[in-house]
Amino acid sequence: MAAAMPSRQDDNVVYHLRAGDHRMPLNERIGEHLRLAWSGAIACTHCGRATKKSFAQGHCYPCFKRLAQCDTCIMKPETCHYHQGTCREPEWGEKHCFQPHIVYLANSSGLKVGITRKTQMPTRWLDQGAIQALPVLEVNTRQQSGFVEMLFKEQVADRTNWRAMLKGDVEPLDLVAERDRLFDLLADGLGQLRDLHGADAIRTLDEKPLDFHYPVLTFPRKVVSHNFDKQSLVEGVLQGVKGQYLMFDSGVINLRKFTGYEISIA
Repeated sequence: MAAAMPSRQDDNVVYHLRAGDHRMPLNERIGEHLRLAWSGAIACTHCGRATKKSFAQGHCYPCFKRLAQCDTCIMKPETCHYHQGTCREPEWGEKHCFQPHIVYLANSSGLKVGITRKTQMPTRWLDQGAIQALPVLEVNTRQQSGFVEMLFKEQVADRTNWRAMLKGDVEPLDLVAERDRLFDLLADGLGQLRDLHGADAIRTLDEKPLDFHYPVLTFPRKVVSHNFDKQSLVEGVLQGVKGQYLMFDSGVINLRKFTGYEISIA
């Protein structure tokens, strides 16, 4: 599922379902009946081979074990082992990990810290269903962003409570005030990281917070989750889209979890 910023800041995020080069607009289907049926087939999104189970959001097991993008250091960038000569795909690592990354604060189910490649803003925040986001630091490499995130995690969460996010009970925050508060609390730790990696390696940003609005008619009072591995058919009136979730009157489904599944839509 693709998410894009609207042409006007106060409009809703624009969603499309993707299947190869084909895209189906979703915003205009909200309020209508939508039917998703899984054929039972799964294809690896990297090599295309058939697989009985999807690993790491759309990979077959051999690709999951072989690709650098599926290694544990992607989820825990502070554990990067490129310098040890053990990166699964050094050229891929050089292209994706040795480029500027952003450390940000976001509000999706409350205050959280996160990291993303500079080129992934604002896609990262839309995927999380954040209603606000603020870039606070820029670093030179993904591993450095992991070190900074570990420091921030001493004071703030790094995960989204997806149930709270989908219920829509998230109050706006003063992200600039939160940034300044955390900078004060973590000044010594940030100083130590700059001493280790260089003063220019971890740069303070002076950005304005961004606000996001999602196309939702009705938020669920109780979150019931659909799962294609347990049911091949998901249908109902589409009540909204937020993050990577479709919100039906019958429950919600995280489409990213089922990347590579062959789905028919009606």
